[in-house]
Amino acid sequence: MTATTLGDVQPAKIGDFGGLALRIFALSIIAICAGFLLNNYLTFWQDWPGIGNLFSHLQWFGAEALNKPLPEGAPLLGWLQILLYVVLIGLVAAYVIGTPQRGLRVDSANLSALSAFIIRAAFWSVLLIGIADTVISFLRVEGFLSYFVGDKLTTELGLSRFRGAFVHYPLIVVSLVIAYFTRTLGFAWLALLVVIAELQIVIARFIFSYEQAFMGDLVRFWYAALFLFASAYTLTEEGHVRVDVLYTGFSERGKAWTNSIGALLLGLPLCWIILSMGMAGKATVINSPLLSFETSQSGFGLYVKYLMAGFLAVFAVSMMVQFTSYFLSSVADLRGEPGKPKPPEQPAP
Repeated sequence: MTATTLGDVQPAKIGDFGGLALRIFALSIIAICAGFLLNNYLTFWQDWPGIGNLFSHLQWFGAEALNKPLPEGAPLLGWLQILLYVVLIGLVAAYVIGTPQRGLRVDSANLSALSAFIIRAAFWSVLLIGIADTVISFLRVEGFLSYFVGDKLTTELGLSRFRGAFVHYPLIVVSLVIAYFTRTLGFAWLALLVVIAELQIVIARFIFSYEQAFMGDLVRFWYAALFLFASAYTLTEEGHVRVDVLYTGFSERGKAWTNSIGALLLGLPLCWIILSMGMAGKATVINSPLLSFETSQSGFGLYVKYLMAGFLAVFAVSMMVQFTSYFLSSVADLRGEPGKPKPPEQPAP
């Protein structure tokens, strides 16, 4: 990923309160996102009451009263969920105040690196899970799986909750470790793998008259990942299609204003809409499949449908981090902060 490195940026001026406020504002967006995701887990996976139910219990802000009051001790958990946001924003403020010499471009580069880590981990996750699930499904549909793992484990691997908890989740942890030690994104390889997966369907169907549900599931799994996870990377590389009838004629400040306002008023709200609507309750489009380990209706397909719902959350989070980075770098341009990356040289005609 092409991004501003820490060595390319200059320290901010001491006493630059405007810069400090901008850094606190931008980093607080990421802190609130982290708090939202953690509270979503606590509410729907660990049965904590949630902030909305706490307000309904207390009948604050016009919230409708609950049909059944919260049990004893639950309001305290709700207050802890509110406190989580306060603590995270407080940590952001302490970090920014404790590093007054850091410029906006430093935080922008750090956020861009965080976004790259998220999508690297996502790439390795879908790669490893796709291969592992395909092998399991093939052995299972052909009746070979019991020879390798025994009848009991074969039956358990046919349960989506078991396969998710004991196959998919460990592979996600392994992917996080790999992503930490690697710096390549590998989406070109994922695109190649999508082509190979589709090619083997064609060869197996028309030459060997063999086709199973897991083969098509693998193509959809990898293609969805390629489309959604590469978005943040493409944003950094200026690869998204831009309606540039007016933009190309703007001055550098005009472009910076366009990018900063666009990220703040269009990009970030879109990400929040995806997260808030997709994770608002147990029956929403992201939470429901994840909670139930939802699978496709084909009996011997891949057990990854619930993960594909999670792709939306990964997309929204990675784009939110990258849009925040984009906002900081654009505001740094407006403020004349040194260290702006030079545009790539154009080849001679």
